[in-house]
Amino acid sequence: MRRNVNMLAVAGIISIASAAFAHEVWLEAPRFRLQPGETVHVRAFVGTNFSGGPWTTKAAKVQRLRRFGPTPADTANLTPKNFTETDTFRTAFTFAQPGTHVVLLQSTSSFIELPADQFTAYLREEGLDYALKLRQENEETTKPGRETYSRCAKTLLQVGDPALVPLAADSACRHAYGLPLELVPEQNPYRLAADKALTVRVLRGGKPAFGAAVQVWQRQPGGLPTTHYTTRANQSGRILLRLSGPGPYLLATVDMRPAPARLHTRADWQSTWASLTFAGPPAAIRPAIKH
Repeated sequence: MRRNVNMLAVAGIISIASAAFAHEVWLEAPRFRLQPGETVHVRAFVGTNFSGGPWTTKAAKVQRLRRFGPTPADTANLTPKNFTETDTFRTAFTFAQPGTHVVLLQSTSSFIELPADQFTAYLREEGLDYALKLRQENEETTKPGRETYSRCAKTLLQVGDPALVPLAADSACRHAYGLPLELVPEQNPYRLAADKALTVRVLRGGKPAFGAAVQVWQRQPGGLPTTHYTTRANQSGRILLRLSGPGPYLLATVDMRPAPARLHTRADWQSTWASLTFAGPPAAIRPAIKH
């Protein structure tokens, strides 16, 4: 009986630690494929395993909220203009032109402090080997983790039939938008046939993020369990995936560095979280050989 109590206590600790890992924030509309002229809410969600609830935040926490259409002139900006606002930010975008649209969200910084054991477990869970190594080298593994963090989320929405949109006017999804940490597909996933490769660049400050751990989730149709695995970016900052199911997919990565000197009175670490969501072709994502 005592063993059962201990097992329950361990399970409770794991549950608490897992809650601390619930940093994934992603953007999602009611559908990833829309008709021209539709107006839909593109909302931010927070959770684990590509499942969660609304990211309830205030307008003051939103640094950028923008839509980029299939042509350079087709953009919309919902970034709050008054950063003293206390209301929840607006999320309704109109998707007039056929093609692939990008919606991105960049947050301002927030602060969190975790006990030493939870912080270490969290670093291991997210594959943040650099931060783990520095804490060990500096004999800081018994110190709590004091961290400032910000979020960069993008989603790709297909409006109309991609086959009817000229390639030259449908490249918004392949652009980098100057986020501090960004996942950038090199092909349009809505134009890929089933089981074809999708290459995604991981950019840190606009440069390849060699070795970055990327979490990949795919929601399965018919109520089947969501699939998940982790891969790492190669020397050119790329991961290679094969889309063999409809998804949708969530890609997420984290970069953590020692906090700059100006933050040392409050935080020891500064992290940036990036995510990318999109749908795949009809018919689970799996890793392919990196080149």
